[in-house]
Amino acid sequence: MIIYVVQPGDSVYSIAEFYGISPAKLIQDNGLEDLENLVAGQALLIVYPEQTYVVQDGDTVAGIADAYGITPIQLLRNNPNLSDTEYLYPGETLVISYGEKIGEIATNGFAYPFIDRDVLRRTLPYLTYLTIFSYVATEEGDLINIDDDEVIQLAKNYGVAPVMLISTISYQNSVSIDVAYSILNNPAVQERMIDNILDTLNAKGYYAVNMYIQYISPENRDLVEDYIANLTNRLNSEGYPVIVTLTPTTFTGDILNIDYTVIGQTANSILLLSYEWGFTYGPPASVIPLGTVRELLDYAITQVVPDKLHMGIPIIGYDWQLPYIPGTSRANSLSTNAAIQLANDVGAVIQYDETIQAPFYYYIGYENGNPAVHVVWFKDVRRIEALLNLVPEYGLQGVAIWNIMQFYPQLWLLINSQYDIVTVLDD
Repeated sequence: MIIYVVQPGDSVYSIAEFYGISPAKLIQDNGLEDLENLVAGQALLIVYPEQTYVVQDGDTVAGIADAYGITPIQLLRNNPNLSDTEYLYPGETLVISYGEKIGEIATNGFAYPFIDRDVLRRTLPYLTYLTIFSYVATEEGDLINIDDDEVIQLAKNYGVAPVMLISTISYQNSVSIDVAYSILNNPAVQERMIDNILDTLNAKGYYAVNMYIQYISPENRDLVEDYIANLTNRLNSEGYPVIVTLTPTTFTGDILNIDYTVIGQTANSILLLSYEWGFTYGPPASVIPLGTVRELLDYAITQVVPDKLHMGIPIIGYDWQLPYIPGTSRANSLSTNAAIQLANDVGAVIQYDETIQAPFYYYIGYENGNPAVHVVWFKDVRRIEALLNLVPEYGLQGVAIWNIMQFYPQLWLLINSQYDIVTVLDD
């Protein structure tokens, strides 16, 4: 595996020729959209297959998979373009396998129920779990229903475990602390909510529950622990695992003063995911510095058995206008491809902060005809590799991607070529 950083004057064809691969594969593996204008500083992923096969007349996905002793899902992982076509074309080259893997990994992708179905079909072969965002809890312990039946069934069709996410966060990302405290402080409401969760699990066919817990403090920790213990006992008795998502708001303050041991022992899995470094209404900031991620993991594994832990990987970038004005400024969110396309449009050179392990660039935009400085921080394959390397190092169960609303070819190629993706559903 090679990560190549584009230099001025490079082209798809010159890079492909230098590394001995076809331009078509370089384009497909990296999701390249503007073939004529690679951006200086852009990171490209180059992976060499171990075994390939040239399609013959009459071949089918199932037939090829059976001939090589792999599953059709594995063939789809190795060739994501097959998810977009009804037929195999004689003469096209398919990847049968990559080289020796580092180990196993569980993958979890967050999606809204309105995710584009083509994007979902391309992504599902790479997932262990699909977490659907989200059922919103009310003060009375009710759950606001969502239109998730089709997404749940699609996940199961691909052998992916659908996970029901419960939070007090709406689609507009508004958080109700009052609702959370109403539930935590009222045992009767808790029991009603758990009854509603079980009814939904049974009716919809979910595999597990992901309970999204925010703002744990020393003052409410005991209440949270009691609720998670009660929830897990009841759901486990019905055969449903419980995942708890914790979202540290700071990685050098209160988070290191809260004991998560009881939650770690009670819940079946813990997911660590934070949006607090670089987000829509926050100040311009990089992604979480890699050293800070290590600080969090060093602390977390003293509280939770490592193989219960999933590490969250946010893949959304942001574009801020400077200067930042608290309470007024609002960043625009960007996918990796959109961030790269913007850099191309404005003539920016992508830089990379080696300490933080994240790409960024500045550019001059115009607001109402007046020039304005912008800064863009985003995620690329170099950042993803740095985080994935922590999984075997710390012995983590896997990763959770926020979010999968757009297909990210480099991310999935990196994971698929380096790890065996585990499944939890019975065949």
